[in-house]
Amino acid sequence: MDVKIEPSWKECLQGEFDKPYFADVVNFVKQEIAEGKTVYPPGKFIFNAFDKTSFDNIKVVILGQDPYHGKGQAHGLCFSVQHGIKLPPSLVNIFKEIKNDLGIDSPNHGCLEKWAEQGVFLLNAILTVRASEAASHSKIGWETFTDAVIRKISDDKKGVVFMLWGNFARAKKALIDTTKHYVLESAHPSPFSADRFYGCRHFSKANELLVRQGLEPIDWSL
Repeated sequence: MDVKIEPSWKECLQGEFDKPYFADVVNFVKQEIAEGKTVYPPGKFIFNAFDKTSFDNIKVVILGQDPYHGKGQAHGLCFSVQHGIKLPPSLVNIFKEIKNDLGIDSPNHGCLEKWAEQGVFLLNAILTVRASEAASHSKIGWETFTDAVIRKISDDKKGVVFMLWGNFARAKKALIDTTKHYVLESAHPSPFSADRFYGCRHFSKANELLVRQGLEPIDWSL
């Protein structure tokens, strides 16, 4: 795989990259591709969240489950889609909440790179998926890796705001030291639960927590 990852991550995750399970994950994905299966996101985007947000720059973590499995959608940032791609329903609902919370109008695209570049780490717990088969790579070992990533952030940083949406993400709270980090929890922005996501005000709350620490708030506009 053509992996692009920001140097600070390479350094702090080298121990994980060297473990046998990680080699097994990489080999599984390579085998899928060798067998002619389409895997999303493309190889160069699998670690895009790590490339766009350095370890040192993390202020906020938004946790997704696995990548979008439609053509052209996934590019390695949870909930984000590339320019020119129709907005998925969950992302539409996220933008609605930002409008209600901060008065920011919904953008005409769903690319969240601007957030990532400001320190919003957009991590999917599972980093790859087979085309048209949601959660098809959920058992290959990615979560062992991303759980280690969450623990690393928890152990080595302070004052990070974690946004955990839905039961899957909320289960990761056990990996976070809540005595030195902030955890915001709500329902998932999916259409099935958006009525309980609306009103969470996580975007303004995150900024309040950052400002309280003397940090620049996130500009959630796109």
